[in-house]
Order: sequence, then structure tokens, then C-alpha cells
Amino acid sequence: IRAAILIQNWYRFTMARLEMRRRYSLSIFQSIEYADEQDQLQLSNFFTFMLDHCTHPDSVSHIFTSPSVSQVGDEGFCLTEFEKKIDVPDSYYGPRLSFPLTVEDANALLHAFRNEQLLHARYVLQLLCETRRVLKEMPNITHLSTSYSKEITVCGDLHGNLDDLLLIFYKNGLPSEQNRYVFNGDFVDRGKNSMEILIILFAFLLIYPNDLHLNRGNHEDYIMNLRYILGGWGKGYVLQEHGKQILCLLQDVFSWLPLATIVDSKVLILHGGISDTTDLDFLNALERNKVRDRIHVGVMLFSLKNVGAELLRSSFCYLQILDILWSDPRSQNGCTPNKCRGGGCYFGPDVTARLFERYNLKMLIRSHEFKREGYEISHNGKVITIFSASNYYEEGSNRGAYIKLNPELIPRFVQYRVSKYTRRQNLRERVGTIESSALKSLREKIYAHRSELTTAFAQYDRNGTGRISVNEWAAAMESVLQLELPWRMLQSQLAQMNSDGEVDFMSCFYDLKIGQPIKEVQPALAETLCRYRKDLEIIFNIIDKDHSGLISLEEFRQTWRLFTSHLGIDMCDESLDKLVLSMDYNKDGHIDFNEFLEAFHTVHRLEKKAN
Repeated sequence: IRAAILIQNWYRFTMARLEMRRRYSLSIFQSIEYADEQDQLQLSNFFTFMLDHCTHPDSVSHIFTSPSVSQVGDEGFCLTEFEKKIDVPDSYYGPRLSFPLTVEDANALLHAFRNEQLLHARYVLQLLCETRRVLKEMPNITHLSTSYSKEITVCGDLHGNLDDLLLIFYKNGLPSEQNRYVFNGDFVDRGKNSMEILIILFAFLLIYPNDLHLNRGNHEDYIMNLRYILGGWGKGYVLQEHGKQILCLLQDVFSWLPLATIVDSKVLILHGGISDTTDLDFLNALERNKVRDRIHVGVMLFSLKNVGAELLRSSFCYLQILDILWSDPRSQNGCTPNKCRGGGCYFGPDVTARLFERYNLKMLIRSHEFKREGYEISHNGKVITIFSASNYYEEGSNRGAYIKLNPELIPRFVQYRVSKYTRRQNLRERVGTIESSALKSLREKIYAHRSELTTAFAQYDRNGTGRISVNEWAAAMESVLQLELPWRMLQSQLAQMNSDGEVDFMSCFYDLKIGQPIKEVQPALAETLCRYRKDLEIIFNIIDKDHSGLISLEEFRQTWRLFTSHLGIDMCDESLDKLVLSMDYNKDGHIDFNEFLEAFHTVHRLEKKAN
């Protein structure tokens, strides 16, 4: 008995520690994700700023200029025009689409994307054009009935994970008149196959416009996903000959996506959530396509005092859509600003109850939030969160799920996990993988703020010992990074402690360094370049119109000065000039931007030694 008790206690202790490690690892991922979203919203203002200041015909403004009516109007983007103006060469071996689409066309797309083929630009443009035509005929809020089919399947965020979509179709069947689907936004971003997911969903939408339904998510927004399009999933499509047209059409298609779906007048399906001012009648009546490109935190900070009636109405439209795309449920009553995301609100059970009473609703199905099991039930069973991207942060981090909604409106959850491993990992291995990846991301975030953190640490280290208390270290970390993480718990993973219980605060940076040290670069400049590396990659992908990977020295200088000016970064021109000249290895007035990016990424010293 004593031995059994010891084994039981050991098992409980081990499982508790694993659960603790898993929870703080997922908290790290989520906090960094939300911080990155806020960075992206800040970057959206920079692109607007660039439009106002870049007037050179070859500047970045060529890609950001809002399309004119003639560019995106039905006249300019009709199927026959694309067919006449864009040739598909004989060397192209991908799917060849003919409109109107058939199930055979959709199957051809599925087969091609399984084999990592790209769809030719002509067909992409034709597909987007037809999708927009169909979406424009749809209401802001779609009403469905389960009486026409046995069940309706509701899927949450996919975020560019094609394997999850393929697995859903494998387990649940392809969309059809007898197999209806609602995809609840955030089809794109973060995953590498966002464009492929859009093409597949749009194709089935054209084939079954009454049976496959798409709600808009907060990432179906031109500004929100610009970083991901140009820095990741859109490279194969938008950074090519017809890329500008594809980008403009994508922007327009996103703006026409419906905002919500209601099933049997009882179940409200929308991407984010609600607020205490959510008005479904108002949402159903507004011109949704005109509320685009500015759905970001600036709207929330906009003062509604002393403005005209039209401006007031416009601001209310923004806030209404902002709330349904960005909000999250909380267990506490009330409605408060969602500071973690920088947009939307936190809404409590009382807010849900009031909306249900007003519109005679029974259930709210929303997505927008990572959930370890793929779904979560809250607000006394009235709110369901569904998240369909498995392994979202790391292999083994979570399951994906979808909902089967029957005529009695009783939800049934189907969970799954796509695995790239032939051998299934045990719990300890999965947690170890997740924890290692989370801490790696956090250390990179820490190193990118080295100067600010060093200053914050020094305020507590009045005697210059290089050591401070754990509480002081935790306070300094939070004051700079603002990630709301359990820093005291994480201290042992991030910084060394001496025998007196004091933290050697500079040990936070021991295991990291900038990729390739360049003697001409001052530490402050190197840190800034490292921090904004992803954003610079997007900007220079745009400037590099011939995709040569070479950027002129003057283009580099001008863009960097605009960037630092907008973000309020104080940088010495002389140090930047020295850096640029040092990167021009063959002295031809250009720099290889891929080499530049490689020079300014964070390297983990221990990881490098291990390799």
C-alpha cells in the first residue's frame, strides 16, 4: 500500500509539472501572437504613411495604391478579358479551369494542391472575379435552416493549414447539397497554404453557393494579412507578373465576405464575439464592402466628440464590425476593452444573455481563439469556441475540431490532429517539443528588446552589481515586453540565479546573438534591424519588382528613414550609411537583401553548437 501511494504521488506530481509546463508554454505562444497582431496593426498605419510620402513612380506606392473603379469593376475583371489577355503556356501542367466550375474542377484543385502545384494566375483571377460576383449577391448575415439537410458542419480558424482542411473533407465529406458547411473566418495567415485554402473554398462556393458559407474573420482584411501575404503565403501568387491584380481582387473579395450566419433563427455564428452595443439589425443593413482596410485599433481610439453625423455613423460601423471580428468571451460579467488584442472587447455571460433575449437566440458559435482541445464551451453552454487548425503553435500543441449541428441544434464535436510523425509522440515528448519552441520564441523576443530591458534592469540595480531580486526582474520584464506572462515561474528558464536568490539579469542574453556580426553596425542599430526584420522583408519584397533580390542603396536608405521616422526610432544616419556600404560587397550600388536578412536574425548559441 505504501509503495502504491508513493507511485501515485509521484505520478500526480509528474503530471502536474507537465501540465504546468504545457500551460505556460501555450501562454507564451498566445501572448507573442497577440503582441504580433498589435505590431501588424501599427504597421498598417505605416503603409498609409508611405502612401502619403512615396511619390516616385518606382516606389512602393505602386503596389499599395487603392485600385480604381476601372481596375476592380466587373468590366475590367470579367472572365473573357482575363482569357484574352493572359496566356497559359503549354509548359503549365497544373489544373485548367473552365467556368462555371464543376465538382471535377474542385477535385482537380485538391489533387494539385496535395502535390504542391500552383494554380496559374489567369485561373486565380477568374476565380476571384467570380467569387466576388457571387458574394456581392449575399446578405451581411446569412440565414440557414437545418430542415434542408440532416446536419450543418461548422469549422473554425484554419490559418493556412491545408492538411487540416483536407483531413476535414476526408473525415466529413466534401461540400455538397447534402453536406453543408459554414467556415467561420480566418482561413488565411500564419500557415503556408493560405492561398490554396482560399482557392478551394471559393471553388466550392461557386459550385454550391447555397450549401457552403463563408464568414469573415479578422484576418480576412487587406492590412491585417499584408505581412503574411508578402512575407509568406502569397509570394507564389502576388509577387509575380499579375500579382498586383490578384492582390487588389483579394482585397475586394475579403470586403464582400458575409459577417455572420444564423441557423434556424436560433444559432448565431460569427468569427470573434459580441459587445454590449452589438446590433444585428444594424450589421445586416450596413454596406460591408465599404468597411475595410481600417479595421484596427485606431478606430477604438477615435474620439466621437464634435464630429459630423456621417463621420459618427462611419465610426459606429467600424466599431460594430471590430467587435464581432475581434472580441473574446470571459467568465466575468460586463464588457471591457480587449487590451491584449488591441481591438474588440471581452464580453461576459450577462452580455451574451441580453443579446440572446433581444434576438431570441439559443447559442453563439465563434472561433478566433486557440483552444487546446479544438473547442471550448463557456457562458453556461451558450457560447462555443471552435478552432480547426491543429498543431497551431507547434506539433502536438493542440487538436483541431469542427461542429456537427443537427436539426435539434445539439452540437456534436469531432476532434482530430494532423501528424507528420510516423511514430506518435508520448505526452512528455509533446510537452517538451512545445516548451522548447515557446521558450525559443520568447528568448528571441527578449533579445530584440535588449537595450530597453537593460535600462529597466539598471533602474533596480542601483549599486551596479548586475543582480536584482526575482520580483524586480519580473517587474522589469513585464514593463518592457508587456506580455502578461508568469515571469517568476519562467525565471529559471530564462535567467541565472545565484546562491543568494538574486538574478543575474544579463544572463537573459547569454544564449543569443545576432546572426553574422558586422563590425560596422552599432549594437543599437543591429537590435532594431533584428526586431523589425519581418517588416523589412515585406517592404523590400515590394520594392524588388524584378525579384532579383537586389535593392539599390538609395532605396534602402529612403525606406529605412521613412520606417524609423514613422515608428519614432532615433537612428544615426552615419551608422546606417556605414552598414549599407559594408553590405555592398561588389560595390555596384546594390545589396543582396537575402544576405542582409540572414545577417540580422537571432541565433541561439547552444542550438548552433548542438548542430
